[in-house]
Amino acid sequence: MLGVVPFPLIDPVLVELGPFAIRWYALAYIAGLVIGWRIARRLAVAPPQAATREQVDDFLTWAVLGVIIGGRLGYVLFYLPGYYLAHPLEALMVWKGGMSFHGGMLGVVAATLGFCRRRGIDFFAFVDRIAVPTPIGLCLGRLANFVNAELWGRPWDGPWAMVFPTDPDRLPRHPSQLYQAGLEGLALFAVMLWFGRQERWRARRGFLGGLFLAGYAVARMTGELFRQPDAFLGFLPGGLTMGQALSLPMLAVGLWAIATSKNRSTR
Repeated sequence: MLGVVPFPLIDPVLVELGPFAIRWYALAYIAGLVIGWRIARRLAVAPPQAATREQVDDFLTWAVLGVIIGGRLGYVLFYLPGYYLAHPLEALMVWKGGMSFHGGMLGVVAATLGFCRRRGIDFFAFVDRIAVPTPIGLCLGRLANFVNAELWGRPWDGPWAMVFPTDPDRLPRHPSQLYQAGLEGLALFAVMLWFGRQERWRARRGFLGGLFLAGYAVARMTGELFRQPDAFLGFLPGGLTMGQALSLPMLAVGLWAIATSKNRSTR
């Protein structure tokens, strides 16, 4: 246990008034959506214009529903389908936890497709603009995972290992939530912002969206090398985790979108 960094005990509940409670995890979702909305408003009107600021405002509600519904359905279908088939009503109990990023992403894609068709907006161009700030929400979400002492890493005896209070084995582990916050959040946002600020890449419809998909897939699969697989799933065939398996299709679609984006360039 020598050299183990003490886990900073932070109450997951920021404010609690009777049955009402505000949790850091919920605030991470809200902050990510609000910050992403503000950045997307500016990018949407940058040349070549993809949408108006008012259309981005209207899309925020669609995005919230896509994240919540898709994230919950993804967790139910990807991680515990047998359990929720036997307890279908619990699938609606979002407040008990259990959200999947991959499901949330599919939910947002479906919401974006419906919104763009209804408003007559180019789907690829609009996805490009909202993809740029998305890593901010991912970073905040991983930090909230760390505060909740959940989704911790694999056992490790390195210099910054931590013992998480929720770990029944009380083993020193990788603080993998922080690794993922850095990879899926900060690093990916820096890349997205660098490309997103240049008109020539914004003009290649689908490039930024593909860059996000491929970048997230690489970051997630890398982070999963340090993260402890869910106890009820363990490792999949080939030593993959569920997060890595779900990221492989994202990587393929992202690379396809990048490779074909030049054919969709806005002139």
